Amino acid sequence: MKLILKQRLFTWFDSYDIYDEYGNTVFTVKGQLAWGHCLKVFDSTDNEVAMLKEKLLSFLPEFEIYINGKYEGSIKKQFTFITPKFTLDYKGWCVDGDWLQWDYSVCDGDVKIMTVSKDVLKFTDTYVIDIYDDANTLSGLMIALAIDAEKCSRS
Repeated sequence: MKLILKQRLFTWFDSYDIYDEYGNTVFTVKGQLAWGHCLKVFDSTDNEVAMLKEKLLSFLPEFEIYINGKYEGSIKKQFTFITPKFTLDYKGWCVDGDWLQWDYSVCDGDVKIMTVSKDVLKFTDTYVIDIYDDANTLSGLMIALAIDAEKCSRS
């Protein structure tokens, strides 16, 4: 499945629209007033299906992932010098980025789960997410949101 994650313009909190490859809105993301990032994900019928919440008292950025109201685990940025790297404590997946921090691969061992690529020619943050198994769609979206939230925290 291919998703396009596009940040909305002129909002007080982080807000995104997520489209499929045909331009249909699949999810919307609404930022909440909180210390740190708190993003709630809604499906096309406006039901809350997931939440990403930043942990505040951690040395490196870390985000808790909740799916359907249940804590699933967290994604944490690792200390590296050249290319960014994240680990997930609930799927065993590893997230590796390129040195420009625009393209990311998510792998489970040697198996590629998904890729995330930033579209740098857009006015707002826009990412193309290629997920190779539809069962990983929501988890993949949460990873892409965490990557963008981590970048935003550094700005």
